[in-house]
Amino acid sequence: MGKLHVFNSVTLDGYFAGENGDLSWAHRLEKDEEFDAFVKDNAGSGGILVFGRITYELMASYWPTPQASQNDPTVAAGMNGNRKIVFSRTLDKATWNNTTLLKGDLAAEIRKLKEESEKDMTILGSGSLVSQLAQEGMIDEYQMVLVPVVLGKGRTMFDGVQERLRLKLTKTRAFSKGNVLLRYEPVA
Repeated sequence: MGKLHVFNSVTLDGYFAGENGDLSWAHRLEKDEEFDAFVKDNAGSGGILVFGRITYELMASYWPTPQASQNDPTVAAGMNGNRKIVFSRTLDKATWNNTTLLKGDLAAEIRKLKEESEKDMTILGSGSLVSQLAQEGMIDEYQMVLVPVVLGKGRTMFDGVQERLRLKLTKTRAFSKGNVLLRYEPVA
């Protein structure tokens, strides 16, 4: 049975997206070879990637391009090669290779995927999916990269959560340029 993970970057003030969906803050101007190696290892995991429509469209507009392959060939290969699932009520089709479009009940579809898959699934971005599935108790692990920046305004990945989520810290890793990986699991 597969597990469901979330992997997102967040700011010190708790946002995973800035105003109008801005993500430029998550990409450092200075090179961090240690963090880049970590990202490349994750990209090669072979798991299933899960997106909402907005994140899917953002990712599909970049990772299949020659520029992505030139800038980051390992991550591009993982993003393009891995199986992908996009949840959307408005998309008519998903054109990025290896992508399945699902329009059914989110929780029911994820429950079915977890039962049927041997591979783990990872939600990237997709705050509305995170908040809905968190409330359903379906997320097995939250992986957050804390980026040392404060935005003052933005959107959390937990917008809309109605009840308290209790989490326990399971692992941390500090990177040399200031990013910190935080891993949490739900408290039973």
